[in-house]
Amino acid sequence: MRRALALAASPDARTGPNPRVGCVLLSPDGEVVGEGYHHGAGHPHAEVEALRAAGGRARGATAVVTLEPCDHTGRTGPCSVALLDAGVARVVHGQSDPNPVAAGGARRLAGAGVEVVGGVLAAEAEALNPAWTFAVTHGRPFVTWKAASTLDGRVAAADGSSRWITSAEARAEVHRFRAGVDAVIVGIGTVLEDDPHLAVRRGGVVLPREVQPLRVVVGRRDIPERARVLDGAAPTLQVREHDPATVLVALRDLDVQHVLLEGGPTLAAAFVRAGLVDAVRWYVAPALLGAGASALGSAGINSIADALRLRITEVARVGDDVRIDARVLRAEED
Repeated sequence: MRRALALAASPDARTGPNPRVGCVLLSPDGEVVGEGYHHGAGHPHAEVEALRAAGGRARGATAVVTLEPCDHTGRTGPCSVALLDAGVARVVHGQSDPNPVAAGGARRLAGAGVEVVGGVLAAEAEALNPAWTFAVTHGRPFVTWKAASTLDGRVAAADGSSRWITSAEARAEVHRFRAGVDAVIVGIGTVLEDDPHLAVRRGGVVLPREVQPLRVVVGRRDIPERARVLDGAAPTLQVREHDPATVLVALRDLDVQHVLLEGGPTLAAAFVRAGLVDAVRWYVAPALLGAGASALGSAGINSIADALRLRITEVARVGDDVRIDARVLRAEED
């Protein structure tokens, strides 16, 4: 299973609407006869890749797969049927499939006489796809709010200037993080005031459009024709709404699993007020301004008792800045 987990985490295993999955096929005497992993939506699933590598040696083999084989026909056929057709005798899987559309593979395999063992290194398997698991179980994308502020919580100076609060190293890390999400959200106010580009760059070079996250602009005012978010470097969608829940429904319908909220204080406050922030990535620069815009606008929090509580998951130094990663504590986690 650890080999299957490593395959699923391969650098070219793209995130997106489909989970990362790895599969290893073992002969009855324990020899690896085939292995594979899912490269992204539209590509063969991990089980199919492993079966192709194994050929006729798949008959009587054990398939070790990080996620319960799907029982769904989408862009590709069900992996449960592929395993049955290949004559696999035993299936060992990690995470059970939480997606009601695709689940049921273990049941089909067991019903056909295949020995099925589930829950092997399940926590490690689930950790491969936290945003995907969240999205399919909650019916909406996972939301990470990214903010960059001075030590006194300012995101802009009194004159409105905000570039650059954080270091070049922190900004480069943000681009790497952006590359792993499905969409980046800002408000129309940020577009009008700052004209952000929002496309992922590496080494100062904009990555190809096909690997860019969706740029999402929230608000009813028109995007200026010459705005950089309309330059074609990445796909762009305007959601002419103010309600965060409506925005997330629109993105869910586009198979978006993980969004990065990069908007200003007003949009961030709207998401916080709606209870729709799940994690925070905060960069703190060793600087003081004393005045200027705060990172978070009015979020309907009026007392310490009502404060939005976070659980810190990591603290790291990035250049001269400090990054704090945290998860929002829900009532059931208090």
